Amino acid sequence: MTAMTPGSNIPLSTARVAVDVAAPVRLDVSGLLLTADGKVRSDDDFIFFNQPTGPGVVHRSGGGSAPDAIVVDTSAVPAGIEKIVITASPDAAGQTFQGIEPTATVRNADDGSALATFTPPQLGSETALVIVEIYLRNGAWKVRAVGQGYANGLAGIATDFGVSVDEPAAAAAPTPAPAAPAAPSAPPVADPRVTAQAPPAAPQAPPAPPAAAGKINLDKGRVSLQKNQTVSLVKGGRPLLSQVKMGLGWEPAFRGKDIDLDASVIAYDGNRKHLDSCYFGKLSILNGSVKHSGDNLTGEGAGDDEVITVDLGRIPPEATGLVFTVNSFSGQKFSEVAKAYCRLLDAATGEELVRFDLTGAEPQTGVMMAKLIKQFSGEWEMTAMGDFAKSRTVRGMVKPAAQAL
Repeated sequence: MTAMTPGSNIPLSTARVAVDVAAPVRLDVSGLLLTADGKVRSDDDFIFFNQPTGPGVVHRSGGGSAPDAIVVDTSAVPAGIEKIVITASPDAAGQTFQGIEPTATVRNADDGSALATFTPPQLGSETALVIVEIYLRNGAWKVRAVGQGYANGLAGIATDFGVSVDEPAAAAAPTPAPAAPAAPSAPPVADPRVTAQAPPAAPQAPPAPPAAAGKINLDKGRVSLQKNQTVSLVKGGRPLLSQVKMGLGWEPAFRGKDIDLDASVIAYDGNRKHLDSCYFGKLSILNGSVKHSGDNLTGEGAGDDEVITVDLGRIPPEATGLVFTVNSFSGQKFSEVAKAYCRLLDAATGEELVRFDLTGAEPQTGVMMAKLIKQFSGEWEMTAMGDFAKSRTVRGMVKPAAQAL
């Protein structure tokens, strides 16, 4: 395996190669097919998560357990295409590559063996990179390490290579990143989307409050969320793709009479279509990947009152949103409830990962506690909600929960 430096190149020893790009944060990885003039023929030559296939080039999702990759079959690349550039940008809007330098690994797509790696050095204000390129020279295909940075995101790269973007062209003009110390970058523009694209495959979770290093993750251990905050289920740069448990608990207010609350989870697809609901009357959904512990009729006693186990790795691909709700079947209002909370635990170890305490109450009979949203990269994010609704059963929560995705 060759460790490449900026500008170096090696011949490809196989017709089919995969270039995966890894970093400590989630990345959007894309590929562009370019002609001799360095431009795409049309927006169809921009290959990314929402348009994953093109002539001889495929976007391959890592499913959260591996980096996303661009797979190139040089024998299937159409005549007139002389270069495929592989780009990467942090998924979090405006985040730069400073301190999170990515590594591109060029692999034999058939057996997965590594052919070369490249880590661009000394990155600063760049918010997008052309990291490597696969190009045709004298009838042979080669790969070159590039590392060219842009300070205005993937939109700058796309516009530079002739892709139409949703923003006005003037706002997306390419701006190579300055050398350190970096001048303040232009305000980030939205990531480009192909003009006639399909709807996104998954809903986006609301952004977390601004933080120096993007969204909250699990690197520092247990996370206590406030309403509308989001945590990425990533630890040490790797997604937490394993079984988790959502524990929901409550106590009667002021040690009053028993209160019968019901915890449920509602599953949706990427278009907010209701797929199924897991509750005390249906303890298993989505091929057994989501299971309910059973009904608690009082709320008395220490610990979680009801637990929903979720096997994130086994959830069918069409299920991209899970909303966890609690309802008062007996009709008592949440103003009569004390210490309502939800917490996410590692099912294997019992370790508490995320906790959200419901600090406010309204005289309603239903509350949406939290949601788990699957991102385009395959990773899951949890957002604290705490939004109330008038419903005594999970059936009445389906519509408001869909609107909250």
